[in-house]
Amino acid sequence: MQTRRLGRSGLTISEIAFGNWLTHGSQVEEDAAHACVHAALDAGITTFDTADVYAATKAESVLGRALAGQRREGLEIFTKVYWPTGPGANDRGLSRKHITESCHASLKRLQTDYVDLYQAHRYDSSVPLEETMTAFADLVRAGKVLYIGVSEWRAEEIAAAAELARELNVQLISNQPQYSMLWRVIEAEVVPTSEKHGLSQIVWSPLAQGVLTGKYLPGHQPPADTRAGNAAVSGSIQGFLRDDVLTRVQQRRPIADELGLTMAQLSVAWVLQNPNVAAAIIGASRPEQVTDNVQAAGVVLPAEVLTRIDEALGDVVERDPAKTSRG
Repeated sequence: MQTRRLGRSGLTISEIAFGNWLTHGSQVEEDAAHACVHAALDAGITTFDTADVYAATKAESVLGRALAGQRREGLEIFTKVYWPTGPGANDRGLSRKHITESCHASLKRLQTDYVDLYQAHRYDSSVPLEETMTAFADLVRAGKVLYIGVSEWRAEEIAAAAELARELNVQLISNQPQYSMLWRVIEAEVVPTSEKHGLSQIVWSPLAQGVLTGKYLPGHQPPADTRAGNAAVSGSIQGFLRDDVLTRVQQRRPIADELGLTMAQLSVAWVLQNPNVAAAIIGASRPEQVTDNVQAAGVVLPAEVLTRIDEALGDVVERDPAKTSRG
């Protein structure tokens, strides 16, 4: 497993991180979740990403139990705050109250005294940014959080937060956006701004929620045992399931075959070619998925391969920076 520094900081993380969105506490049983976490540890992954909202807080609890007994200093545990976790008016957003209370609750579920990275899961336009950043800074000074990050923030929001972080003398070191061969909306504005202010990207959905594995075929219904075939979660990937997209995705297969990579490995390796990407987050419902995807670590794709990938995907790639997630 290769490692990279996260932002302009001293924190080193594994370039493939394990995330438990959509799986732990919901789609898979706990013993399977533990098996996936242990497969990640066996593969050299030290970085684990979750959020309080995943599976209505259950995902954090599952991850905490799965990592129990591991040497804490050898792990980097990341979580997030923003989305509703309860029925109250203050059980959401980036107010001082919600950030502070959510952090304490996350620490209990994760069975740890601190998290390495605490991330604002979305931007909260209803709360002064100064309040949000001061609350994060106070958690850093209290030793409950080591570094702070954001997720799916726009370039101008990142720049403003970075300026406040400097004034508060804390380190804002990361953004967590969606990024894949098919979804490149961060490249035009978010990446240059992040580079200027010392942030790295920790990217989610490098496989476009499984579409880039090549298992979904044009003209065919998604198999019932796949994410796209699961009625509970399929809505978030419908945009990738158009026949024109699936046809283009299949055109990468000869490239992967020539390199001796699976379609999934090629896709994870591709996001890691971006020098502003510190880690690609992978999820898994089976340990063998972890074992397969970590083979992308350390793979270098020549420039001509990157060009061929662009030619294969053509105009189905989304690049509009205005589409930085708000959902």
